[in-house]
Amino acid sequence: MTEEPRSTLTERRKAATQTEIARAAAELFTEHGADGVTAEQIARRAGVAPRTFYRYFPTKEEAVAPLLSVGALRWRDLLAGSPPGMPPREALERAAGLVLAEPDLATRERYRWMRGLLRAAGRDPALRAVWLKINQDSEERLVPVLAGLMDRDPGSLEVRLAAAAATAAIRVALEAWAAGDTPSEGPGSPADLGIRALRALTAGL
Repeated sequence: MTEEPRSTLTERRKAATQTEIARAAAELFTEHGADGVTAEQIARRAGVAPRTFYRYFPTKEEAVAPLLSVGALRWRDLLAGSPPGMPPREALERAAGLVLAEPDLATRERYRWMRGLLRAAGRDPALRAVWLKINQDSEERLVPVLAGLMDRDPGSLEVRLAAAAATAAIRVALEAWAAGDTPSEGPGSPADLGIRALRALTAGL
């Protein structure tokens, strides 16, 4: 039996620790709001030393970034794997529908955290800045994927606008859902609102 490379094992352990810290931060922010939580409390909840926390995250607010960005990564992967010849607008809706409506326990748990985090972000400028940075990064990484689907130069106005519109559509849909009490599935869910917002903002594609 071939042993797993040490570097791979180390990376997996680091990823697991990072995820544990992110979950602990999300739980505490949801329970108490970002203002009522310290990095030391997050470290304690995650079962790590404060110095370990700061090895992974420079601030307590940035600790939740991995949870808030996982959906964007999945969306880009699905979009990049769109069937050949599929129109860009249809590909965006298909990928968004798949990633926002995944009916598994992990997704439902992520939405529970996301609702609490986005509500907390509305009251905490530092946490809001993390959320907006995640969306900005997602928009920039979406550009080359859309350029391939649209068969245009990544620097073209059309591609940049499409990436901005698609990212904004999902962001606004998630924020609207988080502000209410609608379940994560069915009418008014992230998938429902996300596709409606995409159709409204990408009508020109």
